[in-house]
Amino acid sequence: MLATGSEVALCVQTYEQLAREGIKARVVSMPCWRLFEDQDQTYRDSVLPPTVKARVSVEEGSSFGWERYVGENGESLGMHFFGASAPLKFLQKKFGFTPEHVVEAAKVQFQLRRTR
Repeated sequence: MLATGSEVALCVQTYEQLAREGIKARVVSMPCWRLFEDQDQTYRDSVLPPTVKARVSVEEGSSFGWERYVGENGESLGMHFFGASAPLKFLQKKFGFTPEHVVEAAKVQFQLRRTR
């Protein structure tokens, strides 16, 4: 799972739930794509191993751009429109920024990769 900012905490909660269920996962905090891209390939591969294809990014803002890190078959959880206004907790639940929803997305990715 890849995230930045406050979404990292959401991914950590998801990681803990997956671990309780015996599913291996990792959380990557990626606060700056440019700095990550400036690193050598060995480092980038150690953070995002090319053999690990089950990837989910979580960004309460736009999901734009995350496809370069989750790959063509990964999932990017993010907003795709503007205009919602309500208390944060309500919006997070409404748009799926909850541990339960991210766990579900991670499990789908995990199952897809196990069957390929």
